Amino acid sequence: MTGRMQIGEAADRVGLSIRTIRHYEEAGLIVPSARSDGGFRLYTEPDLDRLRVVKRMKPLGFTLDEMRDLLRILDDLTAGTGDRAALLERLAGFHTDAEARVQALRDQLMFAEGFAHQMREHLDQHAVEKPS
Repeated sequence: MTGRMQIGEAADRVGLSIRTIRHYEEAGLIVPSARSDGGFRLYTEPDLDRLRVVKRMKPLGFTLDEMRDLLRILDDLTAGTGDRAALLERLAGFHTDAEARVQALRDQLMFAEGFAHQMREHLDQHAVEKPS
């Protein structure tokens, strides 16, 4: 294995559709590392890691701009460029924001589970015996 894969394999490995990956490319979140001789996009493990970050941010409601910003922070930290302390402070801000969004989702889930439980109680209370 060369460590480079076409978009279909990348989509399968990350669990995103090809269309979604192309949307993220158009938004500037991911740029395939290379192209094949035939012009096909080729992705590497670091490319997949970027897609996984974006995939995890999506359900938390982060915007494309926020995703782009976080990826830049991670790139700069990995490359050792920029003001490390400032980058870490910005990364900590993303962490705090992510934790708050996760808690909000937990609260929503608890509310939804309460509703489902209430409907189950109504079903049990009003269930009609089936004729034999």
